[in-house]
Amino acid sequence: MCRYESTEFGPTLLGRKANRGNDMSRYSRIWATEIDHLRATTPDHPVLYFSPETLAETARRFREGFPGLVTYAVKANDNPGVIDTLAQVGVTSFDVASPAEIALVREVVPFATLHYNNPVRSIPEIDAAVAAGVASYSIDGFGELEKLKGRVPQGVEVSVRLALPVKGAAYDFGAKFGEPPEGCVDLLRAVVAAGYVPAMTFHPGTQCEDPAAWARYIETCGEISRKAGVPLARLNVGGGFPSDRGTGARLEPIFAEIARAVAGAFGDTQPHLVCEPGRAMVAEAFSLAVRVKAIRGCGSLFLNDGIYGLLAEVPIMGPYGRMRVVAPDGTPRRGAPSPRVLYGPTCDSLDRLPGEVALPADLCEGDVLIFDGMGAYSTATNTRFNGYGAHEIVTVRRGGHRATQS
Repeated sequence: MCRYESTEFGPTLLGRKANRGNDMSRYSRIWATEIDHLRATTPDHPVLYFSPETLAETARRFREGFPGLVTYAVKANDNPGVIDTLAQVGVTSFDVASPAEIALVREVVPFATLHYNNPVRSIPEIDAAVAAGVASYSIDGFGELEKLKGRVPQGVEVSVRLALPVKGAAYDFGAKFGEPPEGCVDLLRAVVAAGYVPAMTFHPGTQCEDPAAWARYIETCGEISRKAGVPLARLNVGGGFPSDRGTGARLEPIFAEIARAVAGAFGDTQPHLVCEPGRAMVAEAFSLAVRVKAIRGCGSLFLNDGIYGLLAEVPIMGPYGRMRVVAPDGTPRRGAPSPRVLYGPTCDSLDRLPGEVALPADLCEGDVLIFDGMGAYSTATNTRFNGYGAHEIVTVRRGGHRATQS
């Protein structure tokens, strides 16, 4: 049975269930900050520090700023404690991409509304979704629509996924998913003919910081709807919202541009809106602490985690600059910046972070590097290669930029 521990924002799901896949995890205590835990325990394994209060703050920012329904993309971080915390602050709809994610959300939040927006599914996956009461599906081809017919009940929402050559993201999803505008017209008509509630969806690409990318997609969806002669019940503007990778996450201008573009593209027949943030929702709620295992004569560092572990996304997303360095007793290192190459712990020479990172020159073996904003796609992409990858998740009240170092 799961244990719950009371916090100022409500009960947080604790215990083994809340840390599925993390055999070293315990929520036996809530610490004030990462530094307090590091001072008291000096862990030799990677530690993820989870701040439910930070997650709750981000969720409120989306719910107050976005002009529609806010869902959470479970793929970014499927820790049940994350899902539970979001449900407590009013995010009770979830974007799921597999039967495993469907089952997880149903277990943690039985009353949740589920949107299955991975547009490619096998027949058994569709049957599992129907059995779980999934409320909305997306498709990006006639073959996928045919799979739904006779299995998904008529009257359920089906969204046609649009793909456009729009720039502004760290990497684009359009090469793998989505239908061009001409195909969307015919597909939208076919959705109505099959007895489903017509909607559209898109994804501007991960870490997209340009509001104009959303506007271009929204305007095109309006054109498709008019050309097809099909009013949209709902428009899903996807995820892709940026997290703070050192430049500050500017969400509010994106929210404002979405509202402006929808009003311009649809006028008096505006569809209901939904978004599905993953990275932007959960990234700031976690920080990662890794220990320096060794320092080479050239100054290169060997860490106890790398690209096959919780840092798997760094080579894809580019250099990561949001780091703090502390001594084993939690004292900040403040030496002059010195360029370092960072290697992970495995025997693979590819296991290194890109480029060089400026870190304090007084850094020593045994020190701890703290990467802020590591809640998205860290645990989700951990491979356990070479026997590494085991980590602990520790709950803190204040994490990342909110954590004190005194």
